[in-house]
Amino acid sequence: MLKVGVVGAGHLGKIHLKLLNQSDKYQLIGFHDTNKEASIKVAEEFGYTYYEDLDTLLEAIDVINIVCPTVAHYAIAKKAISSKKHVFIEKPITHHLEEAKELIALCKTHNVKGQVGHVERFNPAFLATKDKIKQPMFIETHRLAEFNPRGTDVPVVLDLMIHDIDVILSVVNSEVVNINSSGVAVISETPDIANARLEFENGCVANLTSSRISMKNMRKSRFFQKDAYISIDFLEKNCEIVKMKNAPEIPGEFDMILENAEGIKKQIYFENPKPENNNAILEEVNAFADAINNNTSPAVTLEQATKALEVALGIIQNFKTA
Repeated sequence: MLKVGVVGAGHLGKIHLKLLNQSDKYQLIGFHDTNKEASIKVAEEFGYTYYEDLDTLLEAIDVINIVCPTVAHYAIAKKAISSKKHVFIEKPITHHLEEAKELIALCKTHNVKGQVGHVERFNPAFLATKDKIKQPMFIETHRLAEFNPRGTDVPVVLDLMIHDIDVILSVVNSEVVNINSSGVAVISETPDIANARLEFENGCVANLTSSRISMKNMRKSRFFQKDAYISIDFLEKNCEIVKMKNAPEIPGEFDMILENAEGIKKQIYFENPKPENNNAILEEVNAFADAINNNTSPAVTLEQATKALEVALGIIQNFKTA
């Protein structure tokens, strides 16, 4: 079992602590957080060992899960990697692109592995459909959330939209060549609502909308490709695939047939993959353990997360120049 520690004992940090403690792939050693008073309460309530000194925790572990505010990711990850510890970093990987690139180089220098917590890659609805998404040419995403002060220290692009950016980059095998975006700050000092249009070298276009001041929660993505439409509800964890094929010469009574202006007939049919229930966070941390133990590539590499950050920062930069 890999000895693991957690940095950050806030809302998400507590979830990581609980799941790592349950996992059969890790031995939870303890956690570190700069808020000593809150940390003592967490330790007393759940029985986890609190390390006031980060260096002492690092000496006792093989893997560190960094689940603290984004601005601290770089410094903690750099210290951990330099101590030859494998690092799991919550999204976004870092606050600045140069920091992320430095972490990639450090991992190579010290021969350790890194994974970033783009948890939607492990959403059962995405897992059930990702192999069906082939060369999408138009993508539309909506990620809306009710207001929560937690996370408003960063723009909504880094708080919410980056999930969809990562998913899109994972299925579109092409480079982003153009970004158009707009953002509005309503409650926070940074944009709370954002829309972005990404254009890819292969002609694919993605339209992303995110809001953290919505009246309801929504996390839906739609992928359009030749002869297929794929819908994923990341919140409800369900999915639907609508496909087309050449119509039979003699259609059945209930067959859905479309005929275009050229007289070509297509039959519409539906596939409803059955997502398997899982705990996506547990799945992602266990996948990282497997990558370490088997010396394989992590499910979400630092390089992939850096690319998602680069696109996200490009969207934010476009706010300023629009």
